[in-house]
Amino acid sequence: MKLIKLSQVAAVAAALLLGSAANAQIEERTIRIGHPVNADHPISFGVKKFSDLVAARSGGKLKVREFPALQLGNEMQQLSALAGGVQEMFAPGTPPIAGMVKDFALLDLPFLVDTPEQADALLDGPFGQALLAKLPEKGLVGLAFWENGFRHVTNSKRPIKRLEDLEGLKIRVQQNPVFIETFKALKTNPVPMSFAELYGALESKALDAQENPYLITRSAKLNETQKYLSSTSHAYGVIAVLVSKKFWDKLSSEEQKILRSAAIEARDYERQVSRAQAKRAVDELTAGGMQFDAVPAAELARMRQATQGVVNRVLQTYDPTMVKLLQTELERVKKIK
Repeated sequence: MKLIKLSQVAAVAAALLLGSAANAQIEERTIRIGHPVNADHPISFGVKKFSDLVAARSGGKLKVREFPALQLGNEMQQLSALAGGVQEMFAPGTPPIAGMVKDFALLDLPFLVDTPEQADALLDGPFGQALLAKLPEKGLVGLAFWENGFRHVTNSKRPIKRLEDLEGLKIRVQQNPVFIETFKALKTNPVPMSFAELYGALESKALDAQENPYLITRSAKLNETQKYLSSTSHAYGVIAVLVSKKFWDKLSSEEQKILRSAAIEARDYERQVSRAQAKRAVDELTAGGMQFDAVPAAELARMRQATQGVVNRVLQTYDPTMVKLLQTELERVKKIK
């Protein structure tokens, strides 16, 4: 009996020593994390979850401060601040990252995945990890991919139910070559423009249409200028949770473990919130006067075929190793329904 009690005491003592050793590796730190959207968006919900997890796992020593809606500067300014070690964290969409690591633009290819589950498998698997592995040489560390969601077309002219309904629409697109070429292939008239200018351009009728996830369309009140909402699902928007490598290298292994595990757990939560809110956003937009049209699968296949030439041309300009990995992974994930 004494032996049993002594072994139990020893086990408790060992656990306490391990706990105190891990705690000693955690310093008091404030971590600023910026992101591009408002505080009512799922990305912000994900940041709050991340903050709570980090605080709990560090005994309150690591404090995460959220700066939504590009309060710390535009995307390129914040990426530069991370690379320079001036800012600790940033959670941007992947298009601005492609300006630093070209291969990230592969995620902008049209009709890359068909479902959220396929997107999860692609991003959390070997291809997503290969993208993250390219960041440290640019002064960044990637912890996880979160969701911005499928992008859909809205317009003020007519319902979009077929490929032909897109023809001639003057549509705002991101300042991104892949998006520009995609919408040219769909026979629209794409106009690259900053998001800040979008509402005014739609309101003045300088533009007919735009494309964004449902939640962005709702939060930016674009339903005030657009009548028709169509489920084109032509691209899937991705958020990358980034850390400054200069800051990361100052952290202990325990602190790094806390940030990485919290970002992954918050990823799963953020995706759940995003998908639930997207469904509610459609209801809210239609209640606000928009007409919603679900594009039939056969028409989505025609749109995909119309943009296949863009995909083929783009892939020829990328690292063949990454292209092969992407194609292999797409074969795998497309089996997921």
